[in-house]
Amino acid sequence: MRFPISRQTSQNGEASLKVPVLFVDVDGVISVFGFPSDAPPPGRFHSVEGIPHCIGHDCGERLLRLADEFELVWATGWEERANEHLPSLLGLGRELPTLAFDETPIWGTAHWKLSAVDRYARGRAAAWIDDSFDDSCHAWAESRPEPTLLVRTDPAVGITDEHVEELLVWARRVALKI
Repeated sequence: MRFPISRQTSQNGEASLKVPVLFVDVDGVISVFGFPSDAPPPGRFHSVEGIPHCIGHDCGERLLRLADEFELVWATGWEERANEHLPSLLGLGRELPTLAFDETPIWGTAHWKLSAVDRYARGRAAAWIDDSFDDSCHAWAESRPEPTLLVRTDPAVGITDEHVEELLVWARRVALKI
């Protein structure tokens, strides 16, 4: 039986209020940039709506590892376009819930995502992986009563095995407290 993915249902169909949510940015996490041009790219180039994106090696496999412990949610300026392109490129096998933002994206910051992230995460443990947190993101994380983890990536590298391990350890620790 296939369950719809929603705020109330995790990817495996169980009530998601006990499953931490992981907000996943795309640019700088999945689509890497700023890497040295004189070395092999850290991923494979794909054209997404006519724009070349370097999709980091193994990031699909890394997200699949995280999907066992988290409800994965796109938190990207791509919004619904993430589901139009990334599930097949990454081998995810399904679309992910996607945040819609109230504010205009501002390159190099994540604070414009906060109101949507906060609404979706309310009452739940939440982790967020992004390449551009600012002071307001850290203040939000510190002020939440629920367990919260911010994981910053290097946009030239994207999500790594070390990030995945940090997130999995955190999610298992949170699960023991529920």
